[in-house]
Amino acid sequence: MFDSRHIRTFHEVVASGSYSAAARVLGYTQPAITQQMKALERAVGTPLFTRVGRKMKLTEAGESLARHAESILGSLSAAEAQLKAYTRLRTGRVRVCGFPSANVTLVPEALSGLAKDHPGVQVELLEGEPPESLRRLQRGECDITLAFTYPGLHEEVPEEVTEVRLLEDQLTVLLPTGHPLARRRAVHLADLAEEQWIAGCPRCRANLLHECAELGFVPDIRFATDDNLVVQSLVAQGLGVAMMPALVLPSLSLSRVCGRVLEPAARRHIAAYVYRDHLRIPATAVVLDELKRAASNRVGC
Repeated sequence: MFDSRHIRTFHEVVASGSYSAAARVLGYTQPAITQQMKALERAVGTPLFTRVGRKMKLTEAGESLARHAESILGSLSAAEAQLKAYTRLRTGRVRVCGFPSANVTLVPEALSGLAKDHPGVQVELLEGEPPESLRRLQRGECDITLAFTYPGLHEEVPEEVTEVRLLEDQLTVLLPTGHPLARRRAVHLADLAEEQWIAGCPRCRANLLHECAELGFVPDIRFATDDNLVVQSLVAQGLGVAMMPALVLPSLSLSRVCGRVLEPAARRHIAAYVYRDHLRIPATAVVLDELKRAASNRVGC
């Protein structure tokens, strides 16, 4: 209903007591002030000033608007300051949904850089395995989601969602340190045909079955969990071996577990997904940049 410029001018006219005084303060001509006040009165639908001799007096409507003008301008100033803070990356909140192995490696490294360069940007960290993590993005529960796919698997996402490739993550096998194959630098998957296995999330389990089928055997899966720490503990107790991404290896916390490169070489693809419109939001864009930076430090892992 109101033009904020007219409210600012009105406020100054009331404060200074006349159009000419307001014109001097604001750097306008007096006719310009007069035109703005007439435009404001048209918008309000009633006069805001009356003349009593040479003096200008507020009407009842003018007095009402004067009472609100200061709070209106204060709110506008606060809004402008907050929006500038967003655009200059002094503040902002970004919700990132990552899968477990990314949340313990890739994401913390990205957030470390973010905290150093943009301490006002806050990140809410969520967790989810694909494809559920992608559904959370589509439901509006997060701003950026991380997901992984295996060769032959393409993520189905809406047209307005952008995929940002981050890295290719080599697959390894997790073994107890006392295992005969632990002495090797690389392990052939076929040499593990008689082992008991610990499977991960449904997508990882499907890939394990596929890789083994390619070599002509079906893995004896005894346990299944998407908790990497639980997988490590089960392997450490000699209860099985596990196919694990190299991204997990830096977070190995048990001395009785080791990771070895798998042959033939296999990799999973890790990408970030974000709605195209959200790339224009400074805080979201800078978090994505930090994820790309952290991923570039791990190329070839």
